[in-house]
Amino acid sequence: EVQLQASGGGLVQTGGSLRLSCAASGFTFDDYAIGWFRQAPGKEREGVLCISIKDSSVYTADSVRGRFTISSDNAENTVYLQMNSLKPEDTAVYYCAAFRARDPANWRVVYYCNDWTRYNDWGQGTLVTVSS
Repeated sequence: EVQLQASGGGLVQTGGSLRLSCAASGFTFDDYAIGWFRQAPGKEREGVLCISIKDSSVYTADSVRGRFTISSDNAENTVYLQMNSLKPEDTAVYYCAAFRARDPANWRVVYYCNDWTRYNDWGQGTLVTVSS
């Protein structure tokens, strides 16, 4: 059973930093992509960063490029989201999610991690609030 546990949210002032963690279990970590999504009040959920564990390729949305980074600790099956220079508009519930990026029918095929519709396993959210 795929399990994802997000943590690290909190209240921070504008310009501050936070690091979110997503601890994963129940699947072969290397075969998966892990993504960070966020949903602000009254807005649709958006994918902001993702990483393909096998080759460490990453994608970063324009809205957070230069401020947020994603990394993985494969020994700990954990993905991190480092958020710097936070702005009030970054306030949202942040979720980590996963999908099997390596095609089980053809191991040579690895799907891009920013194919947001493929994410089918979700952790609980962690709230990030940035005060102005």
